[in-house]
Amino acid sequence: MVQIIPARDISLYELEEKFGLQLATDTNFFTEWTENLPILTDIEKQAVERVKSNYLNLNKRRLMSEEAVKMVVLSPLLDLAGFYQAPWEIETEASVEIFAEDEGFIVKGNIDVLVIQKRFWVLVIESKSSKFDVMSALPQALAYMLNNPNPAKPMFGLLINGREFVFIKLIQQEQPSYNQSYALSIERDPELQQVLSILKRLKNLIN
Repeated sequence: MVQIIPARDISLYELEEKFGLQLATDTNFFTEWTENLPILTDIEKQAVERVKSNYLNLNKRRLMSEEAVKMVVLSPLLDLAGFYQAPWEIETEASVEIFAEDEGFIVKGNIDVLVIQKRFWVLVIESKSSKFDVMSALPQALAYMLNNPNPAKPMFGLLINGREFVFIKLIQQEQPSYNQSYALSIERDPELQQVLSILKRLKNLIN
């Protein structure tokens, strides 16, 4: 009997057991989030500070919902990074299914935001409400990323709950391996600027 698990309920243990996913321990595995980051212009820095101000103002009134996080924090950052310009496309709520080798285990779910270039998945963003730990989205995002139709190339992801941001890198050659950045906070200067620099770096790298 085939077992179907919603992506939101998958665990890292199940991804390791069913799909051979492993955490990369090589310190050089994921340097893209720290090295060769582009320097932001003064205008970009001002725009980032506006995003931060908007978030802090709204979140102190009530904890922001997932939809509010997308609108207030995520969308402006994607715009500033250039993901709304050609050759990039945005597809939302994309349906995903991944199958274990024994075909007795299926993970199903929808990606909150999927950035696509020439039909290749290049950035998965799994957003959560500000009341949730950002790392709670890690297994779900990795499950989606394992469905990358172009596994020969590295794939990058971003977890966001509005307050914190975690970048992910996944490589599927031989055995699927991943690692992630530490949590960058919108409340610590200048980490939100670093988030934008990383987004721009990944976009340029993939191009």
